[in-house]
Amino acid sequence: MSDRNRSFRLSRRQVVRGLLASSAFGLTAKLSTGCAQSPGTEGSAATDGSAPEELVVGFIYVGPKDDFGYNQAHAQGAAAMVANVPGIRLVEEASVPETTAVAEAMRSMIEIDGVKALFPTSFGYFDPHILAMAEEFPDVQFFHAGGLYQEGVHPKNICSYFGYIDEAQYVAGVVAAQMSPAGKLGFVAAKPIPQLLRNVNSFTLGARSVNPAATTQVIFTGDWSVPVKEAEATNSMADQGIEVITCHVDSPKVVMETAERRGVMTSGYHADQSSLAPKGYLTGAEWDWSSIYTALGKDFVAGKTLMAGDIPHVLRGGLADSFCKLSAYGPAVSDEAKAAGDAAIAGIKSGEIVIYQGPLKTNTGSEILPADQQLKTDNVELEKMDYFVEGVIGSIS
Repeated sequence: MSDRNRSFRLSRRQVVRGLLASSAFGLTAKLSTGCAQSPGTEGSAATDGSAPEELVVGFIYVGPKDDFGYNQAHAQGAAAMVANVPGIRLVEEASVPETTAVAEAMRSMIEIDGVKALFPTSFGYFDPHILAMAEEFPDVQFFHAGGLYQEGVHPKNICSYFGYIDEAQYVAGVVAAQMSPAGKLGFVAAKPIPQLLRNVNSFTLGARSVNPAATTQVIFTGDWSVPVKEAEATNSMADQGIEVITCHVDSPKVVMETAERRGVMTSGYHADQSSLAPKGYLTGAEWDWSSIYTALGKDFVAGKTLMAGDIPHVLRGGLADSFCKLSAYGPAVSDEAKAAGDAAIAGIKSGEIVIYQGPLKTNTGSEILPADQQLKTDNVELEKMDYFVEGVIGSIS
């Protein structure tokens, strides 16, 4: 595997110049999309019994791969793909902002590294960057976490994949309410995109299934990684008597550590942060990208593609599909809270619990669902969410 460093990335023109210079000195060089081939072998499979050419898969992260959060969860999944599927070589680039920088990173991976399947993982990479690159490189497959693929509108070499991690957030809300005597919960949030709003709302609905008077105060930081504002928001909540704090930011590290220092219980997100808050960590909603990345890796080496219709353009799953999971309960969690959490997991997996069940209103009093209606987890309307439910203290405007 190779972990690419942006500081030393060469442009395609620089690479070509280097090859020409090498040729002038009697050396030979060849741009390859995989491992080195034996003399006389061509194509994706060797004819002399030697190992076939590797398939190159690229991953791009908006932050560092060891952030205890969003990027780490994806990086762990990417590593699992390579470990579980022979014949794949991984190319990665971390800390790439949601600007034209990601377009440059994608182009470099395709033209220089020979990547055939790309996973630009951050939400803001999709429009316009992935859309533009997919049009320009129709033979490369693009897999984006969180975007909503539109049949007939978006290129056929794009896939939208995401997990219903709000199911895990619902369970975390159940546990939080069990451990919060006053029902005062807090949520440090980055940006009001639908996936984040859904996490806040599901966490709150889980809590209110235990304590109908429970509330979740939301403080937005304005971006995915703003450590100073994340610490300020956490301290503000602690000052106001919030009893359990969770978050949806790229790296929950600052939130977890700050809350632990203030003696406030926490619920994690993205990955396992229990080591950051050994006393107050209750549980957390974690991604489990290993399963889907391994399955897609097997599809790649089998020759399946989005363009041929062998791989769906929309991939979704929840707790029952191993797209997400709950962190192990921390030492502070009572037996009663554990039992309630386990029951909620079982209810969601069986379909007995439907999170968005009427009657349901927004926190401004507008009706979302009447008493006789529900929105099941896979309902696409939930991926367009633009409101907070009753019980959330905060505004998306």
